[in-house]
Amino acid sequence: MLKQASPFREKRFAVAPMLAWTDRHCRYFMRLLSRKAMLYTEMLTTGALLHGDCVRFLAHDPAELPLALQLGGSVPKELAASAALAEAAGFSEINLNVGCPSDRVQHHMIGACLMAHPALVGECVAALRERSTLPVTVKCRIGIDAMDSDEALFDFIGTVAERGCKTFIIHARIAILAGLSPKENRDIPPLNYPRVYRVKQHFPALEIIINGGITTLDACQAHLQQVDGVMLGREAYHNPWLLQQVDPQLFDLPAPVHSRAEALEAFLPYAERCLAAGVPLNHLSRHLLGLFHGQNGGKRFRRYLSERAHLSGANLGTLREALALTQDVEHYVP
Repeated sequence: MLKQASPFREKRFAVAPMLAWTDRHCRYFMRLLSRKAMLYTEMLTTGALLHGDCVRFLAHDPAELPLALQLGGSVPKELAASAALAEAAGFSEINLNVGCPSDRVQHHMIGACLMAHPALVGECVAALRERSTLPVTVKCRIGIDAMDSDEALFDFIGTVAERGCKTFIIHARIAILAGLSPKENRDIPPLNYPRVYRVKQHFPALEIIINGGITTLDACQAHLQQVDGVMLGREAYHNPWLLQQVDPQLFDLPAPVHSRAEALEAFLPYAERCLAAGVPLNHLSRHLLGLFHGQNGGKRFRRYLSERAHLSGANLGTLREALALTQDVEHYVP
C-alpha cells in the first residue's frame, strides 16, 4: 500500500548521528553538499553536558543548521535541563536516543534498553518539551531482544506519542542487548522495513523516518513511498558525495556544488579558520577521505591525507596537494 504525499517534507532526508564521526567538522562539510539534509550531532549524554564542558560540547557553526542535538539519558530532570541548554545554544531539534545497543550505555539506562520502559521514555519526552520549544524526536529500534513484534512496537510508539513526540526515527532492526556487540547489532539482526511501514500505517498522523541499511538515493525514493523520511548513516559518511544529489533528487532544489573539487575548495575557508584556532589538520581531513570514493586518484587522495595530515606543519597546502592528485594522477610521487 503506497502512502499519500507526506506533509512532512522538510525532513525527507537526514544523516544519522554517529559516535566519533559526525562531529562539527564533519557536519560543516556535509552541509556544503546539501542545504536540506537534516544533520545530527553525536550522542551526548546528559551527564557529560551538565557536568562537563558544556560550551565545547554544544559548539557548532550556524552554517550546520538545521541541526539536531542527540541526547542520551533517562532522568527527566536532567533531560529537561539539557533541553534548555540546547535551545539556548541554537539547535533546531532535540533527539532522544532510544536505539543505541551498547552495554556501556545500558548500565546508565541509556539507549535501546529504554524501549522496555515506554512510560519512562514518555516522561522523558514530556520533560524535554516542558523546558524547550524545540521539536522533540525519538530514535529507536523496531524492538529489542524478545520484544520483537508489531504489537510491542505499536505500544511503545503509542505510549511515547501520547506525551507529545510526533516524530520517530526507526532503525529497522531489533537490538540484541545480550550476546551481540554494538557493531554486530548494526548488521546481524535482519532488516525489517515492512514493520516500519506498518508503524506509519498504524499512526498516520505521526512523522515516521526510516533508518538502517540504506545506501542509495534510489532506495530513499522507494522508502519515501511508504514513510515520511529516510536517514542514512555509514554510507553518507564513507561516500559523502552521495549528499550532493540530495537537494535535486529529494527536494527539487539546485545542488549547492557541482564537483568534488568545488566542494573541497568551499571547505578551505572553514579549514583555515580552524587551523588558525589550533585545530590539527587531521581532525578536519579525516572527514574528507571518502570524497573521491571510486574516482580516479581517489585512493591516492585518501592515502596522501592519511599519511600527511597528522604531521607537524600540515596546512591548507596539504589539502590542495591531495586534491591535485585527483586531477593529475601521473604526477603523484609516493
